[in-house]
Order: sequence, then structure tokens, then C-alpha cells
Amino acid sequence: MNPIKSLFFIVFTCLISFTSFSQTKQVDETLSLYKGTIDNQFEYILKKSGNFKGTNGQAYEAVKRSMFLALRAHTMDSLKTVHKNLAETKAVVKTQAKEISDLKANLSNTQKDLDTTNSEKNNMALFGMQMSKINYNVLMWSIIAGLFALLIFFVYKFKSSNSITREAKHNLAEIEEEFEEHRRTALEREQKVRRQLQDEINKQKKG
Repeated sequence: MNPIKSLFFIVFTCLISFTSFSQTKQVDETLSLYKGTIDNQFEYILKKSGNFKGTNGQAYEAVKRSMFLALRAHTMDSLKTVHKNLAETKAVVKTQAKEISDLKANLSNTQKDLDTTNSEKNNMALFGMQMSKINYNVLMWSIIAGLFALLIFFVYKFKSSNSITREAKHNLAEIEEEFEEHRRTALEREQKVRRQLQDEINKQKKG
């Protein structure tokens, strides 16, 4: 064999061996019994344990008692931490579930109030009876029409009398004023309930 090729082969083999040794050493240095993950600590003990074969030819690993006890203590500590974190997580989930339930209850109550307000806005009470706004308007205009009919009748019968006309107009103005006041009150209540509903929705989103 050519001496130059032989020398090159020897140098190349040495470099590969040195690189492999360095990598193995670096891996060993990253493992420790007192730091790193439990998996790394197990790996450390496996590397530090001695191996032998029993009488039956089966392979065994011999581990120092102190290393085994240390690993067991570390494992128990890790399990305690996991259980503690799990308990804290369950407590947080339970608290959040209660908050969500309370928010849903408040939202449901607010929705009921809004429905009640809408119902009151769309319905009118007359003589203790609830009726739709359309029927109320029809009734009111029927009353007004009746009043005008009576007015015309009385004007026709008593042209000289203006008192009936003034009374009918006064009654009509009172009815319109009452209707306007009721509409304004219902609108204010609706706006208030809508703001409360929006506040509850905003709280639920933030939560």
C-alpha cells in the first residue's frame, strides 16, 4: 500500500475516533442525577450503572443504592408537583365554571327584562287589559272618530254651543299627552335594559 495513503487512512481514523469520543463526552456531561428531567436522570443512572450477567446468562444492571434513592426522591417530588399543579388547575376551572354560570344567569335575567320591556313597549294597557299597539291605536282612533262624530252631531244640533268642542279637543290633547309620556317612558326603560345587556355581554367576553 502506498505510504501516503496509509498515513492518510490512519489520520482519518484518528479524527473519527476523536470526534466520536468528544460527542460521547459532551452527552455524558449534559446528564446529571441532580438536574435536568427525570428521563435524563434515568439515562444518567443507566450510564453509571454496572452491567453483569447472571448464572442464567441474563444481563443485569447494578445501580448504587444512594443513586436509586436519590432518583426515587426526585421522581416523588416531580409527581407531587404534577398533582399540585393538577389540583390548582381544577380549582381554577371550577372557579371559572362558576363565573360563567353566574354570567349566564345574569344574562338570562337581563334578557327577560328586555323581553318584558319590549312587550310593554309594544303593548298598551287600557282598563287593566293588555292589547297590542295596533289594536290600541285602532281603539284610540275609533274613540277619536267617535268624539268627532259626536262633535259634529252636537255642532249640528247646537251650533251655538262651543263648550262641547273645547271639551273634546281637551280630552284628545290629554290622551295624546298620556300616550306620548308612556312611549317616552317605555323607550327610556328599553335603552336602560339594552345598556345593561351590553355591559353583561362585554363582561362575558372579558371573562
